[in-house]
Amino acid sequence: MKRIGTIDRPHTHDPRNQAAMSVPTNEPVGSATPNVTIIGANDSRQNRTREMQLIPEALARAHMHDRMREADTERQAVRLVNARRMQRRAERASMRARRALAMAVMH
Repeated sequence: MKRIGTIDRPHTHDPRNQAAMSVPTNEPVGSATPNVTIIGANDSRQNRTREMQLIPEALARAHMHDRMREADTERQAVRLVNARRMQRRAERASMRARRALAMAVMH
């Protein structure tokens, strides 16, 4: 029967708390890579998991940035449409005023 963990040594997924890998006894000496524990390797593994946990946050931030840029361009387009509409309205008013002035001068 294979036990996953005990009360004294519970099973964990944290690489810093896992027991070091033991060298199999049936392998010849020098055939496999040496069993060396490097503190930096565990730290880099922890940083990698931390970075992976932050990936959804970074994706959400990028998505929000894209939505903000789309909203800004939409607002800019609406302002441009409104400005053109007001310009046409002003041009029509100007033409009416010119026509009224011309009619007043001719009579």
